[in-house]
Parts: sequence; structure tokens; C-alpha cells
Amino acid sequence: MARDLNELELLTELEPVVADLTNRHLTVTKNWSPHDYIPWEEGRNFANMGGEDWDPSQSKLSEVAKTAMIVNLLTEDNLPSYHRTIQDNFGLDGAWGTWVGRWTAEENRHGIAMRDYLMVTRAVDPVELERLRMIVMERGVNAPEGFQGVLDQVVYVTIQEVATRVSHRQTGKVCNDPIADQLLKRIAADENLHAVFYRNITEAGFEITPDQAMESVLEIITSFDMPGSGMPNWRRHGVLMVKHGIYDLRQHLDEVLTPVLTKWRVFERDDFGPRGEKARDQLAEYMVKLEKDVLKFEERRAHLLEREAKKREKAGLAPEVVPV
Repeated sequence: MARDLNELELLTELEPVVADLTNRHLTVTKNWSPHDYIPWEEGRNFANMGGEDWDPSQSKLSEVAKTAMIVNLLTEDNLPSYHRTIQDNFGLDGAWGTWVGRWTAEENRHGIAMRDYLMVTRAVDPVELERLRMIVMERGVNAPEGFQGVLDQVVYVTIQEVATRVSHRQTGKVCNDPIADQLLKRIAADENLHAVFYRNITEAGFEITPDQAMESVLEIITSFDMPGSGMPNWRRHGVLMVKHGIYDLRQHLDEVLTPVLTKWRVFERDDFGPRGEKARDQLAEYMVKLEKDVLKFEERRAHLLEREAKKREKAGLAPEVVPV
């Protein structure tokens, strides 16, 4: 039976995989420039430069779209904190360091592009956005409780990257602006490649030390929270985004967890020892419970939307559009 590997051994065993995956990433990724996705002709000076300061009437986005854009941007903005966490687990030597640098540069590009779009189109209050940025970056990102080492890190980032891809794509839809939609599709495509990178490292981890990998998958999935969970008004923003299908429990189950677990063949593998089998059984129980929770959530949301639709009809308001 395979023994557990310590962190140095894991990093060493996985480094050739990281090197191959980094080279693959560099061949398939598309280099792009944020300025090509920004409607610069809409820009104008603010008051400090002789122009006009922001007013809510200038925004073309709905409240849902503004909330989703701000949450997504602040998530991307907290890059230095994510970089520190990944550096602590992966180090900056060899192939691991090459990947950390490349990933950091690509993620930073996302924040630049989204901020430029929001400022040029005057979609959100720039003063409030900067206030939130300062708060979020000063707080940083704390690793989830029980988070330990490289396997936990690659499992977490796999799930987080897939979830972020879903959130960006859905946000593009609710913006009702083809420019924003195009930009967020471009960012989501990057996030998908990042997810594939981390997913494939995790897959290699299963081959090297299946029990350890399975225990990491159990730990991360059962305690997963999005990296923006420490933002101001996170609960209120989260409720709004869930209600309007930006990112909800059904998407988390069907578009995030189920595909990665299928790719890792978690419920098909025959190479687990007693610990891995126990962890897989616990994950199976969790997934059954999650499916039940999803059904309850969908019922509650349907009732809520039905009540709100009746209220809007009674008030003579147009129906509220909820994307699918």
C-alpha cells in the first residue's frame, strides 16, 4: 500500500506534471490585451480633471449586474493575497514558480480589464469601488479551516476557478451589454484553462497518492466557500446573485462539482486504501445531501419569485427578468 508523501515529496513528484501542463497552457492560451475590450469613446474626465463626477443615472447596468461586476472585480483584485497563499504552498522554484508567475499575470489582467470597463462606462460608483477595494485587499484571503498543503490547494483552486468561470459568464448575460458580455466571456475562457491546469494536477495527485488526494477532495468540497466571502455586504450580495442565477447551489452541483468529480473518477477508482474508501463514502453521503438541498433551494426560490411577480403585477410593473 502506498505511503503518504510529505509536502516536499509531493512538490517533487508533481513538478514534472506541472512543467508539462505549463507548457501545454502556454501553447493553447490566447494572449489578449484589456484595451481591446474597452469602449474608450464612452470615457470622459471626472470632476478633479474638469469633468463631471459619477452619478447613479449614468450607469446602464441593473442593480444585479452592478453587484455581480463589483463582486467579480473585487475577487480578481485580491490577487496579491491569492499569490501569497499559492506561493506558500507551491514555492517559487522550478516549474511551480513559473506557473505561479504566469497565473498571477493572467489573473491581474482580468482585474485591469474589468476595472477599465467599469470606469469608462461609469457603470458603478468609482469612489465606493475604491473604498471596497481597500477593505478587501487589507483583509486579504484566509485559507479555509482545515486547509493543509499542496493537495488541498490544487483541489480548492480547481473548484474555485470553475466557479469563477460560471460567475463571469452569467454576469455577462445580466449586464445586457454586448461589450461586457464579450469581455467576461474572454475572462471566463482564461479561468477555464486555469481550472483545467489545477484539475489535471489533482488528477496526477490521485495517481501518486490516492488516499491523500481523496481526503483533500472531501475536506475542500465539504467546506468550500468562494474567495469573496469576506467582502463587505457579502451575504446581501450573495443572496442577490443567487436569486438571479449568477451563481447558485444548482450551478455549484451541476456545473462545478459533478464535472470535476467525474474527471477524477472519484466514484469509479479501485486504488483506495481504507482511508480513501472512508473519505469517498463520506463524500458520497455529502453529495446525496447536497442534491436534496438543491431541490429545496429551487423550490424556495421558485416560490419567492412567484410572490414577487405577483407583487410587481399588482403594482403595474413589468416582470423581472431572471436569466437562466
